[in-house]
Formats: sequence, structure tokens, C-alpha cells
Amino acid sequence: MGRISNETRKTILAESYLCCRSMASKARGLMLTMPSYALRNSLVFEFDVSARQSMHMFLVFYPIDVLFLDEKRLVVDMKERFLPFTIYNSKALSRYVIELPAGTISGSRTCSGDLIAW
Repeated sequence: MGRISNETRKTILAESYLCCRSMASKARGLMLTMPSYALRNSLVFEFDVSARQSMHMFLVFYPIDVLFLDEKRLVVDMKERFLPFTIYNSKALSRYVIELPAGTISGSRTCSGDLIAW
């Protein structure tokens, strides 16, 4: 699919992404993939309703960055360098979650309140 951009900062977060809508695709995420896969394919998780999202890095063997967005696609929380075999619970209600290569958040200067588009 197309790219993911930070409209507020005018930066590109990912050149391509895959959308995870089914329970199976959300459960699998980046598990058992190589770091090169994440560099080519960021993941966008779409949820039916806003909630505090619980994410895990079980069977993901490399760090990633994660953005949590509300229904307007504004950044409400973020986790930089989410490490393998750890868990993170979002601090805010979110409708979308984006998994990106480690370093993307700092490299794009993404902050809470930024508008993300895809």
C-alpha cells in the first residue's frame, strides 16, 4: 500500500505498509519476521472502537517504534524502541496502532498531537 506520513511535521514515516484488520493479522503482527521485513512493511492496526491497546513483542526479535492514534489519527501515545519479549499498555485510548522500524519516531520528530496520514 501507499506511504504513511506525519502531516504536522511534513515527514515520511514509511514508504509502504500493510493494514491489519482481521483478528489473525493483528495477533500475528511482526512475530517471526526478520528486521528487513519491518523495514519494508510497517503495520497499521485498525480497531473497531477506541480502547487502551495492549501490545506484546513475543517472538519479535528486534526493537520497533509504535504510534497510538485516536479516531482522528492524532498521536495520543508512542513507544520508542519497544524491545523484544516485552509488553506495553497504551496510556491513552486509541483506534489505530502503527508499528514502525526502530528510530522512526525520533528521525521524523513525531510528537503527541501530530496528525498521521495514510
